[in-house]
Amino acid sequence: MSNNNQLLDSLNKKIDEMSLKMEKMKFVDYVYFLEHPRKMLWANFISGMARGFGIAIGFTLLGAVAIYVLNKIVQYNLPYIGEFISEIVKIVQSSMRNVR
Repeated sequence: MSNNNQLLDSLNKKIDEMSLKMEKMKFVDYVYFLEHPRKMLWANFISGMARGFGIAIGFTLLGAVAIYVLNKIVQYNLPYIGEFISEIVKIVQSSMRNVR
């Protein structure tokens, strides 16, 4: 009889451990999304939109900072860097004139 009690206690302990691990993994949410695929698609769509928006904002800010820094470098008239950047600016401006 005590052997059965030990076995039951061991099984209860294992079940409790599995229950905690499944809670940590948010297993219930995973099963919910499997049962409702439209909600999963909607959640993934919204998260993709948020990522895309964040990337666009980040790239815009990074580009603005890069242009500002390059503009300051040209203003300081550094020997080689300033000439190189001014050549790039001339090439871009001439290509923009050809597009119009």
